[in-house]
Amino acid sequence: MARRQKPERVAVRLPEQGARANWLRSIRLSGFTIAALTVLVLTVVVLAPSLRIFVEQQQQLAQLRADVEAQKAGVKDLKDERARWDDPSYIEAQARERLNYVYPGEYSYLVINDGGATETSDGQPISTKVQTTQVDWVRVLVSSIFTAGLTEEKRGDIQAPVIKDQSG
Repeated sequence: MARRQKPERVAVRLPEQGARANWLRSIRLSGFTIAALTVLVLTVVVLAPSLRIFVEQQQQLAQLRADVEAQKAGVKDLKDERARWDDPSYIEAQARERLNYVYPGEYSYLVINDGGATETSDGQPISTKVQTTQVDWVRVLVSSIFTAGLTEEKRGDIQAPVIKDQSG
């Protein structure tokens, strides 16, 4: 029988590996390590909702504290206002300003029309004589009610109905 020859061994050079690859290969995971990592992950999963609720409650608490401080400032302002009303000179000044009170013997002048506006709010000049309109207001009212109640358009898109003057 012929004897088999052993193949020659040729030295093969492996590519050089960086420090990271060596470090990663040096990690050995034991059963204890896997169990510890599993317990750590489960702890995070179990505690995350409770931690979220805790953070939300802390935010609510901070908001309520800020509200309490604002209310305290409001109470302080109201106390100051009440203290001012205990002063007779403040009451006198308010009566003169708001109610136009005067002492006996004093004269108060009120200017009713100081030559202000010469136009109405729609830009028309103010008339000196009384005018009557020739528009049937009942028809305009009913038309407005039906337009508002039966339209499919959005509020901003609705146009006012055009009513012709009945004078002519």
